[in-house]
Amino acid sequence: MCLLGFSIQLVAQETETTPDLVTDRPDATEAPTVVPVGSLQVETGALTTSFEDNGIKEEVFTYNTTLLRYGILDNLELRIGWNFEEVQTTINGMESNDVASGLSPLLFGAKVAITEEKGWFPEIGLIGHIFLPFTASSDFKPEFTAADFRFSFNHTLSERSGIAYNLGGQLGGESAEFAYIYTLAYGYSITDKLGAYVEVYGDLPEDSSANHFWDAGLTYAIAPLIQLDATVGQSITEGQDILLSAGVSFRIDKK
Repeated sequence: MCLLGFSIQLVAQETETTPDLVTDRPDATEAPTVVPVGSLQVETGALTTSFEDNGIKEEVFTYNTTLLRYGILDNLELRIGWNFEEVQTTINGMESNDVASGLSPLLFGAKVAITEEKGWFPEIGLIGHIFLPFTASSDFKPEFTAADFRFSFNHTLSERSGIAYNLGGQLGGESAEFAYIYTLAYGYSITDKLGAYVEVYGDLPEDSSANHFWDAGLTYAIAPLIQLDATVGQSITEGQDILLSAGVSFRIDKK
């Protein structure tokens, strides 16, 4: 979720001693930049997705998408995330009484900053997570412990635009099958406070069909260390008719 962070890097009105706010939401592309040492960054929001096939419609409402990021070293941050979700199924226009709701598996991980951007050489980071099944509600407890990793890259194109991309893999959850993951996003700063992005992303399981998606969104910096965001998206392959998301990110620096 990097391009929104990239947009804020371009436009945030910070002092020379205050690092820019770089977020990992709302897009799927994670930023290579870590949170400053001793700072706590909170990124939260809500989203909904829906998909209908053969008269069966599934709507997923995620009311809390909180990710907490804390700077440990100049090149290392710790990450903890937990979602609260509800899944509603409608069959031929009739809502099912069986509604799944509860907490998804807790995410625990870290991000390491590897290199800074130098000319055409990108800024690079490495991110890894593990998802703990025993922390999930019964409705969302997966069969397998899940884990993912990705290398994150960021290129500045101009004072107002840039591209970012992730390459990595994920394992576990509902299947033990390994899947390769990718993202590619372009960001543009419309004004000193307003940014926009477009993105494609997806996964390529080893033994199943690939899944590809797109999304686009806006960010607005209401203060140097507070950012609002809104996103709309859809799948390119089957699986998602619509995605809508909104949220807020802020950072509390060590005094």
